[in-house]
Amino acid sequence: MAESAFAERSDGGEEKVSGAEVIAQALKTQDVEYVFGIVGIPVTEIAVAAQKLGIRYVGMRNEQAACYAASAVGYLTGRPGVCLVVSGPGLIHALGGMANANVNCWPLIVIGGSSERRQETMGAFQEFPQAVRSSIYGRPGPCYVDIPADFVNFQVNVNSIKYVECCLPPPVSMAETSAVYMAASVLRNAKRPLLIIGKGAAYSRAEEAIRKLVGQCKLPFLPTPMGKGVVPDNHPNCVSAARSRALQFADVIVLFGARLNWILHFGLPPRYQPDVKFIQIDICAEELGNNVKPAVSLLGDINAVTKQELASQKSLPMNYYTVFYQVQEQLPRDCFVVSEGANTMDIGRTVIQNYLPRHRLDAGTFGTMGVGLGFAIAAAIVARDRNPGKRVICVEGDSAFGFSGMEVETICRYNLPIVLLVVNNNGIYQGFDADSWKEMLKFGDATEVAPPVCLLPNSHYEQVMTAFGGKGYFVQTPEELQKSLRESLADTTKPSLINIMIEPQATRKAQDFHWLTRSNM
Repeated sequence: MAESAFAERSDGGEEKVSGAEVIAQALKTQDVEYVFGIVGIPVTEIAVAAQKLGIRYVGMRNEQAACYAASAVGYLTGRPGVCLVVSGPGLIHALGGMANANVNCWPLIVIGGSSERRQETMGAFQEFPQAVRSSIYGRPGPCYVDIPADFVNFQVNVNSIKYVECCLPPPVSMAETSAVYMAASVLRNAKRPLLIIGKGAAYSRAEEAIRKLVGQCKLPFLPTPMGKGVVPDNHPNCVSAARSRALQFADVIVLFGARLNWILHFGLPPRYQPDVKFIQIDICAEELGNNVKPAVSLLGDINAVTKQELASQKSLPMNYYTVFYQVQEQLPRDCFVVSEGANTMDIGRTVIQNYLPRHRLDAGTFGTMGVGLGFAIAAAIVARDRNPGKRVICVEGDSAFGFSGMEVETICRYNLPIVLLVVNNNGIYQGFDADSWKEMLKFGDATEVAPPVCLLPNSHYEQVMTAFGGKGYFVQTPEELQKSLRESLADTTKPSLINIMIEPQATRKAQDFHWLTRSNM
């Protein structure tokens, strides 16, 4: 009855507006700037309406990559990116990105078009029920909005629509004064204090305060992978080069938006002192006391020379350290660094430095493979709109590149000058050279004799880029890497992919603790 009365009021000759236009205007009102997705019935009209209002729409090739890109926009800008999908299989493909955003605490809105309301529970085309969650208040995360198909094309009087005003930034809550005094006392009495800076600190834009704290109190700090840049990696108080020993011998550790999960070895011995005191600062009450009870809750250079020696090796094939040393020498200080892979990401995060907050994206807390190109696309679009000329460098392992390699077409279609580096060791973790591969196949079919970690040797991934009009390079020596990277960084008119061949059995240097060489992926 209410619906028919509403439709009747819409027949008075006044200007009409469609559901798709209402949705687009609502997004515009909430300061949404970017939409990623794959259109289809019934969400195509939403994408068209969004573009008419000046919202950027990026058509992707897979909903999973679209969702990764939208979530990365949320982290980089502080306002949720939107992933636009059809329901059913489209939404299911986006679930990986939603899960990744949820674990990383990144704001994200996923909009899916479902069947018409009159067809609910009747087995309509791609019908699938969903729930709705908040995006930016409290702990940020994904939110799903289900739009029935008949809503998209439903016409109403434009004057009958009331748009909700843009929501204010999340409220800022302060810790109890008594707890702050207690934390200050614990830290003051520490003999070996350590600050651990997480991506929560980067998301909250806390760099100025934390840099001041580090400078005034002369406190050593250790950034988590996406906390890198809150305080520059080249700061004299950064102890990343001695990470294992810093964690093991600290007697008081302050967690700034960092969680005691697998990245930080759960905060447990023998990686930490049994009596270490944690001061935990987090926006989420449920996170306080997770794995280790905190003492207070507030809702240098042993391996440096080893790395230099590893980096200076001129023997061929190259190893990871040789590659990353050459890359680090040329990277702009203000570039975005996207990294994913097993050894590629783990070794790269110790060599490739960040100097600015929110300029590093990697597999994150969920350890997700396949995020790299989606993240790089998001960073490139944000950079183009907000910081023209700022470069995006995407460092991929060859296995990681395979998860979303076809997004190279998206990169070329939108002419995003991303520099893709594929560190190619012919496998997942490790592989074989071409001769060993041929010899192995003499003993049987590849499905029977090839180790599961092997990939096809000497794959020319650079040809994926050239196939779509970008520049591709196949490099085997430090000199070739230097030249190709220099050319790629100099050319801001098109994307490039540098396929870097390294020793198939290359791995990271020996670690103090045996579990550090276990796979984190």
